[in-house]
Amino acid sequence: MPASGTFIIAGGVLYLRRVADSDRIRDTFTTASRVLIIGAGWIGLEVAAAARIAGVDVTVLEAAGLPLLHVLGPRVSPVFADLHRQHGVDLRAGVQVAELAVSGGKATGARLADGSRIGADAVIVGIGAAPRTRLAEEAGLEVRNGVVTDASLRTSDPAIYAAGDVANAFHPLPGAHIRVEHWANALHQPEAAAAAMLGQDASYDRVPYFYTDQYDLGMEYAGYAGPGGHDQMILRGDAGKHEFIAFWLSGSRVVAGMNVNIWDVNDTIKDLIRSGQAVDPARLADPAVPLGEVATGSPPPGNC
Repeated sequence: MPASGTFIIAGGVLYLRRVADSDRIRDTFTTASRVLIIGAGWIGLEVAAAARIAGVDVTVLEAAGLPLLHVLGPRVSPVFADLHRQHGVDLRAGVQVAELAVSGGKATGARLADGSRIGADAVIVGIGAAPRTRLAEEAGLEVRNGVVTDASLRTSDPAIYAAGDVANAFHPLPGAHIRVEHWANALHQPEAAAAAMLGQDASYDRVPYFYTDQYDLGMEYAGYAGPGGHDQMILRGDAGKHEFIAFWLSGSRVVAGMNVNIWDVNDTIKDLIRSGQAVDPARLADPAVPLGEVATGSPPPGNC
């Protein structure tokens, strides 16, 4: 995605935030021969894959050195860069957008900071979205990267609860406040919030989860390995063949795992995360060792 503040979003660009946006983008793929996508996060890459499958030429611009670098790190993010290039995407990383070109009320390309220009029949912007916290701020609630809540989804006002993308909720597993932008939170968090409203001792402690499908690559990710949340990463399998599991560890504990084109293991990964048990890194990396046999002992004292 472009560096913050490098350009102003003009009219005529497309986004993917609502069902109507999805329909509009789908219709664009039937008329456009080339599209420009700004941002190589999950949304940008999923849209790029859909466009290529529809036979549309695609250019993707990303400010970071690799797509998904801040999420997956330097060992795994190249998998997604290679995947899209193998499918014909012109992926340009480490670039900044200076301005968008607009003609007849429609975005028709972009000028980069180095002066180069890219033309397109449509421009799709996927650079993230900030949570809408204005109402919470006006109500005097604590706001910090979303509406801050405890584990029961209760805000700083005990009579008000928040759930979904807007909630920066304390999660017992990482022992930190996290905000997960995925429909799974919006689906499951209200149950915990409703129970807490009814006076029950409720806590939202589901292992964070999301997934993506791009071309012939399917991936599930469980856990949380945010900034400072892990100190090593282990690969099991063959990343070059897009069949592997990546594990993020804090000390000897698995805090997150991502299975790529390897199925029926996500629940086991979640169990490893939830147990907090120490694991043997060598056994964790060995595909011949069942995941259920990589733990070496009991969870550390105080682990959730």
